[in-house]
Amino acid sequence: MAVYAIGDIQGCFDELQQLLAQLNYDRQNDQLWFCGDLVNRGPKSLETLRFVKELGERAITVLGNHDLHLLAVLEGHGKYLANDTLDDIIHAPDRDALIDWLRQQKVMHYDAGLGYAMVHAGLPPQWDLELALACADELHAKLRSDDYLDFIRQMYGNEPDRWDDALTGIDRLRFITNCFSRLRFCKEDGKLNLKDKGGPGSQGKGMPWFAVPERRSRDTRIIFGHWSTLPTGVHDNCYALDGGCLWGGKLVAMRLDTPEPEWHYLKCAGACVPD
Repeated sequence: MAVYAIGDIQGCFDELQQLLAQLNYDRQNDQLWFCGDLVNRGPKSLETLRFVKELGERAITVLGNHDLHLLAVLEGHGKYLANDTLDDIIHAPDRDALIDWLRQQKVMHYDAGLGYAMVHAGLPPQWDLELALACADELHAKLRSDDYLDFIRQMYGNEPDRWDDALTGIDRLRFITNCFSRLRFCKEDGKLNLKDKGGPGSQGKGMPWFAVPERRSRDTRIIFGHWSTLPTGVHDNCYALDGGCLWGGKLVAMRLDTPEPEWHYLKCAGACVPD
């Protein structure tokens, strides 16, 4: 059995199928890990969502900011943006089943046997692996709960911007959500910098989240996506897999069950032109 982690797809379904063919993917035996952002901006979000759902236990998915945006839009708590490509999901006959499935997915996955954790965006420097998993469980439980709409309604915002064990309620959940789905940079004092979105060196303040000195998760190998302007590869024991397929970059897969990770790339034509 092979285990592959795959970077952000964002509705680039055809490229995903091409990459899987390149890998000689065995649907009956191999396992796929998806770094989040299955949907949006690309042309085939519905096909992507259906495909991953149908894989059942052969796929592990963590939620990204675009996946959460889909939930918010469907419930009337998120603005449908000009470059969103979610109409096919919104009007699909199996929409409710797809959304119910999406709500069941994690925001963090950890496999002790393989020795990898996976998130969509990042972790704040104050969290070690144990605390990160506990926070992920809190958010996962809220998304699966009957009152998740109240959370979705209050999900957006940049505050609070620093972790405190004493955080409660929506402030605590919003901070957790921002780390797992939006984080790129942290400031010197450990606060989140959620405003800057370019590559390292373009930020106004701080550094990439994985480069913060004395980051408590430093001993954990962490797979992440979300950051298409960050070069793919290994950064401080963290593995960046978003190759910017959507923008004409590459779709990235990393094999996890080998003695050393094996990297695979598919050059993409690009469904969108960067701003």
